[in-house]
Amino acid sequence: MPRLAFAQSFWDGYDKLAKPLRAGVRKAMAKFQALSVAELNSDKGLHLESVENARDRRMRTIRITDFWRGVVLAPDDGSDMFLLVNVLPHDDAYTWAAKRLYSANTATRALEVRNAVALDELTPLYETASHTAPRLLFADVSDGTLRELGIDDQVLRAARSLADKAQLEAFSTLLPEDQLEVLQYLAEGFSPEEVYRDVVAVRRPADAPAEPVEDLATVIVNTSARVRLVTGPQELAEVLRKPFAAWRVFLHPSQRRVAYRTSCNGPVQVTGGPGTGKTVAALHRVKHLLDRSEDGRVLLTTYTNALAAGLRDMLGLLLDEDEKLLARVDVTTVDAYANGVLRAHSTAMPRPAGDREQRQLWEMAVKQLQLPFTAQFLAQEYRHILLGQDIRDVDTYLGAKRRGRGTGLGPARRREVWRGVELFERFLHDRGETTHLRICARAAELLTGQEAPYAHVVVDEAQDLHPAQWRVLRAAATAGPDDLFVTGDPHQRIYDSRVSLGSLGISTAGRSFRLRINYRSTEEILAWSARLLAPVTVEALEGEGSDSLSGYRSLLHGSRPKAQGYTTRKEETDALVDRVRALLAEGLEPHEIGVCARFNLTLDTAEDKLRAAGIPVLRVKGQSPQGADGVRLATMHAMKGLEFRAVSVLGVGEGTLPFAREITPRAVDPLQHDADVLRERCLLFVSCTRAREALSVTWSGTPSSFLPQTG
Repeated sequence: MPRLAFAQSFWDGYDKLAKPLRAGVRKAMAKFQALSVAELNSDKGLHLESVENARDRRMRTIRITDFWRGVVLAPDDGSDMFLLVNVLPHDDAYTWAAKRLYSANTATRALEVRNAVALDELTPLYETASHTAPRLLFADVSDGTLRELGIDDQVLRAARSLADKAQLEAFSTLLPEDQLEVLQYLAEGFSPEEVYRDVVAVRRPADAPAEPVEDLATVIVNTSARVRLVTGPQELAEVLRKPFAAWRVFLHPSQRRVAYRTSCNGPVQVTGGPGTGKTVAALHRVKHLLDRSEDGRVLLTTYTNALAAGLRDMLGLLLDEDEKLLARVDVTTVDAYANGVLRAHSTAMPRPAGDREQRQLWEMAVKQLQLPFTAQFLAQEYRHILLGQDIRDVDTYLGAKRRGRGTGLGPARRREVWRGVELFERFLHDRGETTHLRICARAAELLTGQEAPYAHVVVDEAQDLHPAQWRVLRAAATAGPDDLFVTGDPHQRIYDSRVSLGSLGISTAGRSFRLRINYRSTEEILAWSARLLAPVTVEALEGEGSDSLSGYRSLLHGSRPKAQGYTTRKEETDALVDRVRALLAEGLEPHEIGVCARFNLTLDTAEDKLRAAGIPVLRVKGQSPQGADGVRLATMHAMKGLEFRAVSVLGVGEGTLPFAREITPRAVDPLQHDADVLRERCLLFVSCTRAREALSVTWSGTPSSFLPQTG
């Protein structure tokens, strides 16, 4: 009986197939696995056939339907390992297979694929042009160094012809993945030593043989991060029935280096842009920590209930619903955990007031005391300075530094602020209410000095947490090895929170890692979305210095995002209906399409138009319901944590992004003004990067000033 493995390239295509074709693939694979190797070569139903003029003599195709073929890499050494690499229409399958060459990387020992024919055709053209180039891209890196990093003869020749990063990009779809990443790191200015550490060493198996081997079975085992080996009919049926679910917790090499690091002497920080797998790394870190001990408890936490629900589902998938392991993990939001701490200490506790109620109370305080501040200013001072620094009395406030606040306050004006705060809190008390952040502050106080309830705390979406929430998390685990594992991306900070982890006793010096490869969206979507943040500087997660998207890229390619303006909102919504119809006609399922907007009113109109056109829709808040059909409609804030094959972002016009009500006037506080505008930019960035393959951004009237000038 042959052993069957699936390459990532197979999943990329399989996920896009129509349901009848997926059923055909499942049937063919089940038959494939049931036959002996000898029977495979003689079976008339599967039609295992060689590919004429193939660059790789191991290339075969098998019949899926009359018009579709599976492309298979077959063993040529008498072994029983077969690798399914693609599913394509009949003629496309033979053309694709004839051009590809699979080999073992000499440095990482992993299986990799290239378009060998296209490389041979393109390289001479660039070699000719290179003669007149003032400087070549890899002039400072020797052939010997490149070979040590896994660059083979064919790729080396191509690399030596390149004058700049744009030319390297032209080769990106042709080159083997590991070798491409080596060249991209070098092109971004990383040293050969850093490239070996961050690319080669993390992908090379610890028990790799001294010399590269070419037998397919061994190389596939060495490529476990990009190839899935199926051991039996039941597993085959499961992974083909839910391919996307099977890869939601798939761990790539750069993530594995972080998630399965044996132990760390203190808090660990993992940053990276959208789609780099920070959440997946966090989940695998939980699994690693559970496997290391038999009784240590883990808190897995994030910012919103919807994100927590998603983490809970993915963790169950990763742990195969092992109830014993899952019982040792609490998955919840920081606010919910803090509430639980207070409930354990008191049967009667105030309820948290909503944002609208708090705004009304601040306005009442300003009016009653006739304060020379706006309600918005007081609320921000309370949030960022008093709660941010856990200030409990006026004397401490009088001496506090107000980092991040752009309006100076002398002692007299600070006393006026304090009067407003006292009245605001009195209003809350009289109503039997408090705030979530006050609950967090009290929970941290209760936990301090007690035995910590968890051995480890794993935090996802850390960029949106407030210092009061961090104090709860710091107190939830005893300081020491592997106490905190923190993932986040400052470019996705969509709530008004600022923090310096070091000031809270959370130092990640020497234990910070950055993920740079996006495994979700195409390079075209990423490049377009990154331009939204190009004009601004983003503060690092630690609160010191800035963060950058430099070196952040995708290995996937597709169509360019479409940005289109319309005269009226009706025209914009009508165009949305046409666009969704076209996507459905291309074979996308309704739930693979996401539509988002800044306001629910915009979504209401879109929902009415889509329903009138006979298109099923489903409104979601954060976590997209599983199993229900329908195009997903969500606000921009609710898009966090979601992903779709195609995304349409509506209403990106002047007055909506940035939304004036969310922006502090520059005259009131210039630093807060800039922070508010940046947060609105990040909100649009997050919305656009939910798209995997297709992105459309539209507006009516005047476009948002955030949008790139062209494209």
